[in-house]
Amino acid sequence: CGHCKKLEPEFEKAAEALSGHDPAIFLAKVDANEDSNKELASEYDVKGFPTIKILRNGGKSVQEYKGPREAEGIVEYLKKQSGPASFEIKSSEDATTFIGENKVVIVGIFPEFSGEEYANFSAVAEKLRSEYEFGHTLDAKLLPKGESSVTKPTIRLFKPFDELVVDFDDFHVDAIEEFAEKSSIPTVTVFSKDPLNHPYVVKFFNSPNAKALLFLNFTTDYDSFNSKYQQVAAEYKSNGISFLLGDLEASQGALQYFGVTEDQVPLIIVQTNDGKKYLNTKVQPDQIASWIKDYTEGKVAAHVKSEPIPESNSEPVKVVVAHTLNELVLNSGKNVLLEFYAPWCGHCQKLAPILDEVALSFKDDADVVIAKFDATANDITEEAFEVKGYPTLYFRTASGKLAQFEGDRTKEGMIEYIQNNRDPAIQETAQSSSVKEEL
Repeated sequence: CGHCKKLEPEFEKAAEALSGHDPAIFLAKVDANEDSNKELASEYDVKGFPTIKILRNGGKSVQEYKGPREAEGIVEYLKKQSGPASFEIKSSEDATTFIGENKVVIVGIFPEFSGEEYANFSAVAEKLRSEYEFGHTLDAKLLPKGESSVTKPTIRLFKPFDELVVDFDDFHVDAIEEFAEKSSIPTVTVFSKDPLNHPYVVKFFNSPNAKALLFLNFTTDYDSFNSKYQQVAAEYKSNGISFLLGDLEASQGALQYFGVTEDQVPLIIVQTNDGKKYLNTKVQPDQIASWIKDYTEGKVAAHVKSEPIPESNSEPVKVVVAHTLNELVLNSGKNVLLEFYAPWCGHCQKLAPILDEVALSFKDDADVVIAKFDATANDITEEAFEVKGYPTLYFRTASGKLAQFEGDRTKEGMIEYIQNNRDPAIQETAQSSSVKEEL
């Protein structure tokens, strides 16, 4: 894993820097690919690499690490994590230094540090300490913003966007957690090379909402688009849509993912939870509101990312793209073994010559097709195909029965599977029925 190799020296530097820290902070690593460690990786829900967890109280408390990935940042982040979950603010200087200007901070204001409200606030601070910074104080006058004459327990959230300060007085644990989550997400998340925006971008993509993403050149177009987009986001955020404004300079990976190019910018994309995408290119500021309105009313057709249809498809393994999935697979009336692959995938590269051999063995059998589908460059428009890794293979019979291929990925194993599971081609079945009717 390239990201793991990049992190390893930084992780080791951080471990050395923290080796003498009091209270003790230990950094450890686990090779999740080792068979002996796979059960442990499963227990801690490791789905990608590198994954970093913070364990406390002998492993009874487990939280995601959400801090920096360079040595100095790791050290500072873990030092904060090792102390109290909530910092007591005793002076205006404490408040100014702790709250700052560029982060989300949650402060509990109490008449005394006891009672149910204080206990619940402290419990949430302990649970969410890896996501937010928490503080508590007896005097609202010490805080740099917000109402100073607070007479009852109050939670005050400071943030560097939108309304800057939000007060809340429901101290049920679930309510505090929901308030923190909703209030810490900007109306419009900015995606740029500024590292201060990174935590909000992560929250944006983790949101269960549909996602609207407007990509443009910040240098030339930001001022003309921002205010209009903010207005639209404020109007439609209650409709289950989250909004992001992406700088072209930082968004090359996103453009590639969506299958769009720089010459289509400014462009807006809405992606729904079921993977459907809706696209408007060369959009102008005054067109955004009406287009989002049309989208919410179901008047915008879904966009399908697809490679061009090959002019020639004469190789043994046929190339399928999003625009030919129906024709060559779903409605072909043939038995099709279809590989979903990624060009960079080593296992896919190893499988490619085997698929070629399988395809050649069926070259004189018009009822069998061996095909491949680049799942990084094409949308999978059929929900029945569940692709979570590469390569994933499906076998669809001539009569329409679909199953994920779980057999032996050798030439012999695949040929045997196809022969044992194939149907007569639809055309043959139709001809046979016609002959029977004539007789």
